[in-house]
Amino acid sequence: MSQFSLSTVSLPPPSSSSSTSSALQVCNQRIFFRSFGVQDCYRFSSSSSCSKPKVVVTRERGKNGKLINALAKHGINCLELPLIQHMKLPDLDRLCSVLSDTAFDWIIITSPEAGSVFLDAWKAAGTPNVKVGVVGAGTASIFEEVAQSSKQYLDIAFAPSKAIGKVLASELPKHGNKKSTVLYPASAKASSEIEEGLSRRGFEVTRLNTYNTVPVHLVDEMVLEQALSAPVVAVASPSAIRKYWHCECKCNG
Repeated sequence: MSQFSLSTVSLPPPSSSSSTSSALQVCNQRIFFRSFGVQDCYRFSSSSSCSKPKVVVTRERGKNGKLINALAKHGINCLELPLIQHMKLPDLDRLCSVLSDTAFDWIIITSPEAGSVFLDAWKAAGTPNVKVGVVGAGTASIFEEVAQSSKQYLDIAFAPSKAIGKVLASELPKHGNKKSTVLYPASAKASSEIEEGLSRRGFEVTRLNTYNTVPVHLVDEMVLEQALSAPVVAVASPSAIRKYWHCECKCNG
């Protein structure tokens, strides 16, 4: 079995097409976690052969297109290796009715997937007026297209000074002296730090676990073999990196 190590490396300052990222090293590969940017991937993939994939993208099938297209503009070849999938949970059925029946001071969204799930339920509920707080720019981008056409109904009104749940919980504005209400639709795997932090500040928080992120059951062995020789792997969740590590160990015995 090959040795597996995790290390943080220095990355170039963020630019208009690149965000600051942490990188994880697996054998001879660079794994970019969560907020990887196009130039981050380019930095570590530019020396590889043009005929082989330079970056492996691992989000759920059908959700890698944006990154693939962005990297293609830089001449970077991608290989799609979906390692995770999202499962709907019972709270998703409740989300639509809760949005229809109850007005909240804030809706808190902390990931792109949670944002996509929320938007579907919000539309099904008849697009009620909502004020949304997001954890960072990546999450906010999910709302861009809808916000342009629905400004009177969907107000992206807050993002914390740092894209961290703990900071969001400490900085979310309160509405005067009354008990402010928060709806927090999230992944079942999301930590409890946001609702606990908000509750300590006097917010009344309703959390709905609308989906879960789980590893895929089957990985195409031929695609995996190509992936293991690529210089860069881009992952967007702990579940993805655990699945990749499992596959790498399996292939190397």
